[in-house]
Amino acid sequence: MIHYQLRCTSMAEEHAFDGWYKDSAAFDALVKAGMVECPVCGGSAVARALMAPAIPKKGRPARNAVVPAPVPAPAPVSAPTETTHPAAAGPMPDQLRAMLQKMRAEVEKNCDYVGNEFADEARRMHRGETERRGIFGEASDSEAEALRDEGIEVGRIPWVPRADG
Repeated sequence: MIHYQLRCTSMAEEHAFDGWYKDSAAFDALVKAGMVECPVCGGSAVARALMAPAIPKKGRPARNAVVPAPVPAPAPVSAPTETTHPAAAGPMPDQLRAMLQKMRAEVEKNCDYVGNEFADEARRMHRGETERRGIFGEASDSEAEALRDEGIEVGRIPWVPRADG
């Protein structure tokens, strides 16, 4: 694995971020295919930034040397509650936020917003009363669970603010 400091050249200001890649050829192929994106603006004009080499002192392992970590004992599993939100664990990394913003844009572009009628519309589609299509909207935890119990496949994604907002 190789660690690169990267910079986005899509905007007037250059956003800095980093990434791990199998090797330099894999990085070059991903950049050429437009698959390396800036976590701040989503731009695909990405280049390697100047980096200081990691030169170990005599007798010491390299700074980025892979050292196997001890395997911790599994944490006890607690039942999730309605007040538990994984997003509340801390700040969201910029790369994750950019990916979720891109997902939101695709959902809004390709699916119909049904608002608070999400559960009812999903049931109508499941029963064949209305055309099957992609929908999104609001549903409580209990409504989503009831839909799953009825055999209706639903999913939840974190709904982050739009990238242009």
